[in-house]
Amino acid sequence: MTTRSTGPPPAPTGTVAQVLLHAAGDQHAWASFVGAGSLPTYNPFDPPARPEGTVTELVDAAVAAATAAWDQVDPASGSVPTPLPPVPTLPAEVAAAACALDAAIHAWDVAVATGQPSPLSDELAAALDPAARAVVEPLRGFAYAAPLATEATDGAAAALLRYLGRDPEWAA
Repeated sequence: MTTRSTGPPPAPTGTVAQVLLHAAGDQHAWASFVGAGSLPTYNPFDPPARPEGTVTELVDAAVAAATAAWDQVDPASGSVPTPLPPVPTLPAEVAAAACALDAAIHAWDVAVATGQPSPLSDELAAALDPAARAVVEPLRGFAYAAPLATEATDGAAAALLRYLGRDPEWAA
């Protein structure tokens, strides 16, 4: 596949550091809603320009918080609360996939913005697509852009990215 720069970055939140802060903040928010984690100390939708510690510390803390929270959730339980105002609760499995969707999409954002290969496989995208269909529409215009038209050659990853308003061929 040929990469090309097509307009604004995939997640026009600011710098790569701010996208990482946003993504880490989202994971802390999910953890605080479904478990015993703490909310981030900043607004994930208006993150500071730089993390307080290293990127590794930021990511490790977010992963640890999310893992600890989700370890306490029974996948067979009923609904769990979400940090998504228009979607206050979801079945546990869908909520976990929505949390994973957020992490996976921002991992893609950072990877392509820094010239790295996409971490979003077709298999992962196919597994996350039902959660995307459950949560994205109420968040359009706020957390997700308008969907892009799919192409006949799109695999599951490209189709999911387009549904989320991201161009799978975008490159820095």
